[in-house]
Amino acid sequence: MKILIIGGGGREHALAWRLHQSPGVESIFASPGNPGIAQIATCLPSPSDIAGYVTMATDNRVDLTVVGPEAPLVAGVVDEFRRQGLQIIGPTKAAAQLEGSKIFAKRFFERAGIPTAKSVQTDSFDAALSALRQFDLPVVIKADGLHAGKGVVIAQTQAEAAEAIAKLGPSLVIEEFLQGEEVSFIGITNGSFLIPFAPSQDHKRVFDNDQGPNTGGMGAYTDSRILNQDQVGNIMERIIMPTLRQMRAEGMPYTGFLYAGLMMTADGPKILEYNVRLGDPETQAILHSFDGDFLNLLQGSTSAKCSVCVTLAAQNYPGPPRTGDVITGIAEAEATGATVFHAGTKMEGDKLVTNGGRVLGVTASGATLRAAIDAAYAAVSKIHFEGMHYRTDIGQKGLPRW
Repeated sequence: MKILIIGGGGREHALAWRLHQSPGVESIFASPGNPGIAQIATCLPSPSDIAGYVTMATDNRVDLTVVGPEAPLVAGVVDEFRRQGLQIIGPTKAAAQLEGSKIFAKRFFERAGIPTAKSVQTDSFDAALSALRQFDLPVVIKADGLHAGKGVVIAQTQAEAAEAIAKLGPSLVIEEFLQGEEVSFIGITNGSFLIPFAPSQDHKRVFDNDQGPNTGGMGAYTDSRILNQDQVGNIMERIIMPTLRQMRAEGMPYTGFLYAGLMMTADGPKILEYNVRLGDPETQAILHSFDGDFLNLLQGSTSAKCSVCVTLAAQNYPGPPRTGDVITGIAEAEATGATVFHAGTKMEGDKLVTNGGRVLGVTASGATLRAAIDAAYAAVSKIHFEGMHYRTDIGQKGLPRW
């Protein structure tokens, strides 16, 4: 495959370095890339707009594009690639609001019932100064929009808080300061489930012992022992899966890398923020220790399909089944796009007949569970043999999760 990586920082160098080791990768392009990336990839100038990335991918016959930074995602690069039928890793413009707007994210957490810090969202300086009275010190002040990891101030005094409000602007999230250990929980998702990487920890403050102002990240480490299995399960159950379900319910299914910045409090994990891409510098640590073919993982995340298999059973099953009944319609069923798997069949002369209790497994896929159900049963309707029976509710239990 030919891969295009959008971006030119340490995160993108780590992506290129890891993908360069995948046997399925023929060549890598990066835009704009950097001198380190240039040692293993072809670096191309950054285009002036999203359409330029599309042209770059088509001109170089790129099979898969991986987006590093958040800005192109928030601008809608994934939407445009998909409109052109091009494979790309990342969320749509609508889904990227999880990082693009702190106010959107906090309101989303409330709608989805995801544990997070108590907060107030403001749109004026007076409202922000008034909201400060609702919180003890220290207090967290977050600017709405993208700020390269530098739009958050932890104010220790009322004077610092007022100064931060004046600096960051009126569109703010003001929230309680959570006590606990901060963890970066990053994974890749196809919209239905998420495969997490090993947990990691970023070091945001500029000086040792977490002193000084926040930065984009002074370093990171990854270690599976940062979280135990119970904690990982709790994060998946209380934060990650509710996020994916709510995104689907609101018509913006989330795909690509998802970065949950968490605080492990005495009351359990609470989300501080979502990033809609891999973290930097966490990516360097995560991919350096990654064991496996990273390309395979990326390819799997581009498929959000669901599949449904409907078993066609013989008369009397699950008792002693009647056999020898002629089966028709398999070709017609497979013409719909389904696949018919044989379980209990045999040939008698030139006729296919039943030869067991579970005769056929009619299987179809779709972009949603409902689509897969409809496709499977459309194929079932083409098949016939005497005594055939089957359940009509396969997959229905899963529909509430969609």
